[in-house]
Amino acid sequence: MFKQVKSALIWYHLYKFRKTVIMVVLLLSSVLFSQWIYSDIVEYLTLREKLEYLDILLPLKWAVIFFNIALSVFLVLRLFKVEDKEVQTHKKETKKIAESKENKEKIETIEEVSKPTLSKREESFLHTKKLNTHADRLVKR
Repeated sequence: MFKQVKSALIWYHLYKFRKTVIMVVLLLSSVLFSQWIYSDIVEYLTLREKLEYLDILLPLKWAVIFFNIALSVFLVLRLFKVEDKEVQTHKKETKKIAESKENKEKIETIEEVSKPTLSKREESFLHTKKLNTHADRLVKR
């Protein structure tokens, strides 16, 4: 049972963050690929006896490796920032709701001031007749 839950959680997170996971895997595989290319180039340069180019090649290889690893770490750490974004959007939504409540209160006061007066007949109808909704009629049955 525990293995199934663990497997479901892993597959859920892999699916949810599939773009980032794919990017991290590609970056880390490019690190391995750069090592393979570097060894081939070193072998080629030693065969041609052009070792002066190795001074440029070694720092370039390590720059590529460090850049890919740093970018991978950044992407992995950014996965956990998603929750912070959700919290921020929730705060923005509650702020908008609070502002809309203030606007509703203003609108209600304006409506109260600008309410048209009802005629005597309309007022008597409102007081004597009880308006039933469909739900009220179903409850009476």
